Amino acid sequence: MPKNKGKGGKNRKRGKNEAVVEKRELIFKEEGQEYAQVLRMLGNGRCEAMCIDGTKRLCHIRGKMHKKVWIAAGDIILVGLRDYQDDKADVILKYMPDEARLLKAYGELPENTRLNEGIAGGLDEEDDGAGDDYIEFEDEDIDKI
Repeated sequence: MPKNKGKGGKNRKRGKNEAVVEKRELIFKEEGQEYAQVLRMLGNGRCEAMCIDGTKRLCHIRGKMHKKVWIAAGDIILVGLRDYQDDKADVILKYMPDEARLLKAYGELPENTRLNEGIAGGLDEEDDGAGDDYIEFEDEDIDKI
């Protein structure tokens, strides 16, 4: 039987569930940074995001945020652009939903950005009745089956 030499197990590493979220100062973009909306998570600390400038980029989640800040599709993030790779970026910050609404109110995000949806369908696409796809059968169609 091996001896326990550590200070605890998995639950110690996980920590207490302290959901006390203090208000933080709203951080705006600077030179070499851009706002983006997460399109989908790719795994391995990466995600695909549509930047506000219209470019789709592969974003790498930095180690400080990797297991502490959960990013999902549809979230608004701040990415740092790379000088040497235009199609890749680094996630600097994830905005909370109320912070994203404030950014939109200040005019930092375009008006057609959808904030409160789980999956970002694109920044400039409009879905005209895409949820109304159904097939209507008549009685004689059912009898043929």
